[in-house]
Formats: sequence, C-alpha cells, structure tokens
Amino acid sequence: MTKFLHRKGLPSYLFPSIVPYKRYVKFQENSRKNRRESMLFLEHSPCLTGGIGAKAENLLVSPSLLSSLGVELVTLQRGGDFTAHEPGQIVGYLHIDLKKRNLSLGDFLRILNQSLVVAVRETWGFRVEENPKAPGLYLAEEPKLKLISEGIYAKSYFTSFGFALNAVNDLKTFSLINPCGAKTEDMTSLLRLGKDKDFPKRRLEFVMSFTQTFLDLLP
Repeated sequence: MTKFLHRKGLPSYLFPSIVPYKRYVKFQENSRKNRRESMLFLEHSPCLTGGIGAKAENLLVSPSLLSSLGVELVTLQRGGDFTAHEPGQIVGYLHIDLKKRNLSLGDFLRILNQSLVVAVRETWGFRVEENPKAPGLYLAEEPKLKLISEGIYAKSYFTSFGFALNAVNDLKTFSLINPCGAKTEDMTSLLRLGKDKDFPKRRLEFVMSFTQTFLDLLP
C-alpha cells in the first residue's frame, strides 16, 4: 500500500493490488481497538457481504453455488442489506474517531456524501445524489440507477467500512442478490455509462478529490 496524503492526523492509503475481504475485516477491528484513524482505497475479489439488516430473500442463490463460483459470503456488523464487491470497483474505507473529533454520526455521513458528490463531479463531470428512501448515491439524471453503495459501522464512536463505487467492474456478482433490497438492474457503473476511459488515471484523480474534500470538511 502507498500513503499518498497525511493531513489532520489522518493518513490515506491506496492499495495497488486486490485485498481479500476478510483481511480488511480484521484490519478494521484492530483499528477500532487501537482507535487508529486512516482512510483506505482498494478493491476486493468477488464476494457478497450482508449487514445486520440483511434479508435472506435478497440472497438469490445457495451458499454452495456461491462456493462453486468462487464468490465468498461474509456476514458483517455494519448497516445495510446484501451488497457485492468485485475487481474494478473503487472501495473506500474510513476509520474516524468521532469522539476525538467531536463529530456526530449524522455529520460524518453528510461529509462523506458531500465528498463523494464533489469527487464524482470533478472527475467524470456528472452528478450523483442521495435517495432519502435508500442508502447510497444515485445518478441525478436517472435517480433509480445506483452508482455508489454505502455501509457504515459506528461502534464506540469509531467508524469503519464505507463505500463502493462501481467503476470498470462488470456487475455480474450483483446478479446473485437483490442489492440492498433493490433490483440488479438498478445498479450501474462507469463502464455502463461510457465513463471508463483512462480509468487508472481517473481512479487516482477521484481518490485525491474525495480525500481533499473530506479532509477539508472534517473537524
């Protein structure tokens, strides 16, 4: 991993290779235990994750089929229903000590979403927005299409997990679930939007824009 920014006592790291999901789960547990803040940007091998509100009917295939497909199934303590990870996403994880920064969870979520909106606009030139009835960020021009999934876990005034932006991934893993209780066809990606040109460069631009905005807004 490469540290690319360190401001306000918060180091930010970009991973050049795929990180196994369970490796991250252990990392966030240790971060909370030691109250060690950081932001990570990475991608995962194919897996499905279900939060504490996940509904069994939103998993559309059997665990044995998932195993045969090489897709890991992980149950988590974060919020949210089932979602999918696969190579080609931009995954951002935020480990923030809310108590130290005198920051409410509501204000943290506002800063997170504002930073994502700015970074998408600055990097790819289109708008995403919140849906008051569902988590994540959606295309402003086609509000039913979700580009960014979100799931935050806040325990002991310390956050973990974060967001996953569908970039150049093919969305095949999403066909195995009703993502966050919605339909697979409601998911979109930069690839489907024709915004995948020069992706490695744009990925770095997005991460830098998000990080700078988030740190500017963070107490």
